[in-house]
Amino acid sequence: MASPLSSALWECNTLEKAHFYLTHNKDSPLKLQNYISNTFISPTSPNHIDSFNPKTGTVYCHIPLSSASDVDHAVLAAETAFKGWRKRTRAERSKYLQKIAALIQENRELFAVWESIDQGKTVERARVEVDRAVSNFSYFSTLISHEESSVRMIDGVALTYEHRSPAGVFALISPWNMPLYLLTWKIAPCLVFGCTAVAKPSEVTSMTAFLLAEVVRQAELPSGVLNIVFGDGATTGSALVKHPKVKGISFTGGTATGIQIRKDTAGDVYKHLSLELGGKNPTLVFDDVDLEKAVATAAMAAFENQGEICLCGSRIYVQSTIFDSFLKMFTSYVSENYKVGGKVGAVVSLQHYQKIRSYLLLAEQEKGKFHLGSIPEEHPKAGYWIEPTVLTEIATDSRIMKEEIFGPVVTIAPFWGEEGAIELANDNPNGLASVLLTKDGARMRRVGERIEAGLVWVNCWLVRELGTPFGGMKNSGVGREGGSYSRDVFTNVRTLHLPSI
Repeated sequence: MASPLSSALWECNTLEKAHFYLTHNKDSPLKLQNYISNTFISPTSPNHIDSFNPKTGTVYCHIPLSSASDVDHAVLAAETAFKGWRKRTRAERSKYLQKIAALIQENRELFAVWESIDQGKTVERARVEVDRAVSNFSYFSTLISHEESSVRMIDGVALTYEHRSPAGVFALISPWNMPLYLLTWKIAPCLVFGCTAVAKPSEVTSMTAFLLAEVVRQAELPSGVLNIVFGDGATTGSALVKHPKVKGISFTGGTATGIQIRKDTAGDVYKHLSLELGGKNPTLVFDDVDLEKAVATAAMAAFENQGEICLCGSRIYVQSTIFDSFLKMFTSYVSENYKVGGKVGAVVSLQHYQKIRSYLLLAEQEKGKFHLGSIPEEHPKAGYWIEPTVLTEIATDSRIMKEEIFGPVVTIAPFWGEEGAIELANDNPNGLASVLLTKDGARMRRVGERIEAGLVWVNCWLVRELGTPFGGMKNSGVGREGGSYSRDVFTNVRTLHLPSI
């Protein structure tokens, strides 16, 4: 049975309807519930977390602060469901994923509207991410039908083959910047490879996960296969990660939290870990580029979704021979195409607003030059809006260059020659992604193969083929997901040896 809230929200599939509902709802703020064993259920504790509308700065939703008891309830439901789900055929699991994909697609605008309200992004950006959520379920629903395994002969002695089986109950923990897309990126492979799950979205952006629970209910996924609990990291996330019946964790989020997860699971050697953590990604611009195209690509990589994408290119390095021309054209292009309230939405929360502001104060203290943007007011009166900011003359050892700001802030600095570009690109503890802009085919390989990053985009950005490995180097995480790499995360492999005689 749908919850009263999910039924009401299902009718609010335009911004106008959603705003009217939020304004006239007598039960405001909205109160979300956990989803366990195909039932919407209130947590055992009355404690909650306030969730804010980033565009207004007002509380619009109460998120359950689920306790260890709530987590245990969800994990046991997933463990019970695993016994039957793992025996389902590939074709059966595939059909469930296809049904979920179809239901999200049918309700595309509903998800986009509430993602925009909940996270602060534009509806246009939210639609892109809803489409990618649909692709996640569609892709993995077909991948499972073409799964391959290795068979080898030991001449005259034995036939050996690899056999995979689902690992068990997984904790799926996703971040606040692309809530629906990144949560479904974990759910789809987890379920299709035969595991069950307890998912925990960020407490900052939980609404589309709540709506996804209603999709799962409508798809009639067997009870307990996917459970969704809400709460913060310290209470809910920690209980989930440490639960002895959880056999693996797929986490996307900050590096500090990833380190804590490794500490919390150090004694649980059996647990599978996939950690996609922070990025401070370089964009390298060589002097052979088409300048207009290079500017557009670098700007998109810097400011899409207010810079709140772990793959954003926030450190731009430009060959010295075109530095002045690039800077002038880039500043003009961003000023014209990335306007606050237009293509640029609000940042996600007051806490994050203040974090970004602290880096801009640091830039001012360090005598950095502001070509666009300024230091926003300390106490915003109507939402968390920060204009795109372009900085130069920032020292290479500044925290601004080293740490992930995760907002609409970019630094631009010159380089001299390929070796200098590579050195600057790799001068960071993170190594998630990078952008390389050049027309020289040989340079694409020479430089691209030496950048210490899990993903290198050449003359493009954010292009994805879902079978390729996704993940970072250095402090940007461990493990890879995508296609067969996701299979490695969610399954156990054994080798069988069958004698010839």
